[in-house]
Formats: sequence, structure tokens, C-alpha cells
Amino acid sequence: MLLSISVDLDETHHYRAVHGLAGSGVGTEVYGRAVPRLSDWARQRGIPLTWFVVGHDLARNENAEAVRRLAQAGDELGCHSLSHHYDLSRRSFAEMRVEVERGIAVVERAGGVKVSGFRAPGYVVTDTLLDLLRESGLAYDSSVFPCPSYYALKASAIAALQARRQESRSIVDAPEVLRAPTVPYRVGRPYWFRGTGIWEIPIQVTRKLRLPFIGTALSMAGTFGARILANGVVGEPFVNLELHGLDALDTRDGLEELAKRQRDLRIPWSKKLEAIDAAVGLLRSKGYSCVRMDELASKAAAA
Repeated sequence: MLLSISVDLDETHHYRAVHGLAGSGVGTEVYGRAVPRLSDWARQRGIPLTWFVVGHDLARNENAEAVRRLAQAGDELGCHSLSHHYDLSRRSFAEMRVEVERGIAVVERAGGVKVSGFRAPGYVVTDTLLDLLRESGLAYDSSVFPCPSYYALKASAIAALQARRQESRSIVDAPEVLRAPTVPYRVGRPYWFRGTGIWEIPIQVTRKLRLPFIGTALSMAGTFGARILANGVVGEPFVNLELHGLDALDTRDGLEELAKRQRDLRIPWSKKLEAIDAAVGLLRSKGYSCVRMDELASKAAAA
């Protein structure tokens, strides 16, 4: 049984856009503080990580050097698009191609490694985008999130902002995504069915009720609740635990305004990592081995 842990490196200005907050420049907290904290946590436990990188963030030399060090340490680098447009899947094919292919090129140049995987901003994909990923030579995608509770919360949050006449950059996927498989599969057409397309490594949900098994959910649940959620995925041959840089940040990192909208930032980052550690520790005690996501995708394809 395999466990892959990935980290989406969305900088904090992307979260401000989600919540309709006025911009205040490009954030530096994720690369400056969260990456070292998460990397140290993983190294101490001998866990390889997969980092999904936004290409434009690497225009900052410090960020490019950070991902180069991660790759040199043996971690995987994936593409999280060039610009992290939440509406990427609704843009023209030409724009999508630029976001994918230039995003891949920037990450490969900075990290000195080949990119094999992609994660879409906001987890939203389309058949066209997934076809493009395969044409671009990628081995897998990890964006589909068949989680009813997450879908409902996201839709209601966007509606609440609209009611206050504020705009969120975030969008929701087609509701049919909730019918998608919860285990790795080749996408069909439409992508929530099995087929012969690119390999999809879905964002993890529990076996019953399809509750979210992601960093935010574990952090909010605390160590006890995190173990309960972890028990909910025991038995799956492949587990995909997705984290965000925000899972290693809190209000003391200068994010007081964002914390008014982003509740998990009110929890000390050390407590959040304790909850994530409790879930990972339980899975490892049940026999799960930690691997990079490219290895998990390869094993799933061979199964």
C-alpha cells in the first residue's frame, strides 16, 4: 500500500483573490516560511514529497532556488500551471496551452528535473485540458476531487461573496465530478468516467461518505479527528494526501487579514502539522509506504 504526500505551492495572494480581498502585492510567506517547515517535517520522517509549483512564482530568484534545492534533495516537482488562473479550464485552448507548456518549462528549468504531473488551480479540469496534458507529455494529472462536502462549501462560499457584491476568482467544477472514481484511473470522456486517457490520481476522500482527506481537513479536525479521517482511507491501495503551503502558516506570519476569511490560519501551524503527522503516522503504522506521486502513478498503472 502506497501513500503519496503532495504540496500545492499557492502563494498567499492567490487566497486573497479567492476571498475577494484587495491585493497587496505578491505573497512570499509560502516559499519563505511554509516550504522550510514542511520540508523539515518530511525530512525528519524520511518522507519524499511532491511539490506542485506555479511557474510565475519562480520569477523570484529565492523561490527558484528553493525548488532547485527540493529537487536536489530527491523530491518531485509538478506543474500547478504558469499563472494559477482559477478559471483556467474556461479559457481558450491557446491560453490553456501556454499555461500548461510554459508552466512545465519554467519548473523544469528551475528545478533541473523532468515534470511528470499536473494539478489544476482549484481542482477544476475539463476534457480539453486533460487531453492537452497528455499531448504535452505528462504522465498523470491529480486534480479531480469527488468530495460532496467540499463542493458544497466551495459553492456556498462563492455565493456568499456574490451576495455581498464581492468577486471570488474561484469557480466550481461540473457537479458530475462527484461521480468520479475515488481511486487512480485513466480518464474517459467525460473525465468523471473511466477510459483510455491520461492517468488521474484523484484528491483523496474517505471510503465512506467521501469526506475530504486533505491537509485543511486534518488541520481543522485536530490530532484525534485526523486519525479518524485516516482510518477512513485505510484499505485503499493508493492514498493521495494533498497539502497546501498554508497548512504550515498561521496569523503570526503576518496573515491577520486573510485569517478573518481563512479559518485554518487561526490554528498555530505547529498544531496543524501535529494533526497531519498523526494521520500520516497512523497510515504508516498500517503498512503504507511513502512515495513520490510519480512513483504512485507508475505503480497504479502497472497494477
